[in-house]
Amino acid sequence: MIECSLAQECEVERKGSTRRVWRTKNAELHPKNTVPTVKHGGGNIMLWGCFSAKGPGRLIRVKERMNGAMYREILSENLLPSARALKMKRGWVFQHDNDPKHTSRATKEWLRKKHFKVLEWPGQSPDLNPIENLWRELKVRVAQQQPQNITALEEICMEELAKIPATVCENLVKTYRKRLTSVIANKGYITKY
Repeated sequence: MIECSLAQECEVERKGSTRRVWRTKNAELHPKNTVPTVKHGGGNIMLWGCFSAKGPGRLIRVKERMNGAMYREILSENLLPSARALKMKRGWVFQHDNDPKHTSRATKEWLRKKHFKVLEWPGQSPDLNPIENLWRELKVRVAQQQPQNITALEEICMEELAKIPATVCENLVKTYRKRLTSVIANKGYITKY
């Protein structure tokens, strides 16, 4: 199997975004069956992270709107150190989606000069990237901690990603081929992944 590092950005909300309330018929307005909204003090942060089958790599907070130059700086400061920490062998392949800052001429040239092997990625296929499943796992763990402010949210994100076992990452990478095969079999239409 070719070693692969997968990277992407993710937005994490302090209050979480998925809540369900189970109730009996005609009881939807009872206070115990409602979820209060937050007018102020919710908030979210943008993160960049990567992982391989050997585990999570670095996770950093992106504090301003990311452009191509910032993306290249993030890769420069975090991708290779992550690959080294994960003891990835020579010849590993890098995968990111087709976001314009990822596919700009300057970014492609930077990756070429740094001798990165980049996995070609089809357009309109963000859900194929296994890192989406890692982000979901992180968001569930963070929501359980109920961070009280943005600083706590950032700290909890870092702590919880570090706690995700390498076996979770390994399983995500192992299903990668199945994901791609399933999309090809469905001629690009929706799959269970």
